[in-house]
Amino acid sequence: MSAEVSTGADGKKSKRPRPGGNGRSVARLLAVQALYQMDITGSAVETVVEEFVRFRLGRDADRSLFLDLVRGVVTAKEALAELVGGALKDEARLERLEVVLRAIMMCGAYELRSRSDVPPRVTINEYVEVTHSFYGGKEPGLVNGVLDKLGRVLREDEMGGRGDGATAGAG
Repeated sequence: MSAEVSTGADGKKSKRPRPGGNGRSVARLLAVQALYQMDITGSAVETVVEEFVRFRLGRDADRSLFLDLVRGVVTAKEALAELVGGALKDEARLERLEVVLRAIMMCGAYELRSRSDVPPRVTINEYVEVTHSFYGGKEPGLVNGVLDKLGRVLREDEMGGRGDGATAGAG
C-alpha cells in the first residue's frame, strides 16, 4: 500500500495508506467502487462488471477476486445486510449509512463469510484501509468494529470468540 494525500467523501484531507500495493487490495477498492456505482445509478451488475473489466481494472487488480466480490455481494445482498445490520450498534442502521460505507461493509462481510482462503484479520485490515481511502474521520473505526464483530461470529475458530449482536445463522 502506498501513502497518498487524498480528500475523502467527508471532504477532509487525509494522508493514509491507499490500496494499491497488490492486486487483491486494488480489487477490493474497485469492488467497493463498482457496488457504489450500481447503488447510485441502478445499473445491472453485469453492465458495471463489464465496464470495470474493460476500462478500470487494469493489470494491477486481481480480476478473479474483483468478480467474486461484486457478484457475491449482489447475490447475497439480503443475507449480508442482515449480518452487517446485526453487527451495527442499535442507533446505526445499515440503510442510513452513506453508500460508500455500506458498500465497504457489505464487501467485508461477504469476504469474511465466503472467502475462507483469506485470514479474517487480513480481510478486516484491508477494508479498514479501503475506508481510509474515502474517509478521514471515525468511519475506519466503525468498519473495524463491525467487521471484527462479524469475524468473531463467522470465523470464530480463527478469531477466537463470538462477537455480540451478530447472528451466525444469517445467510
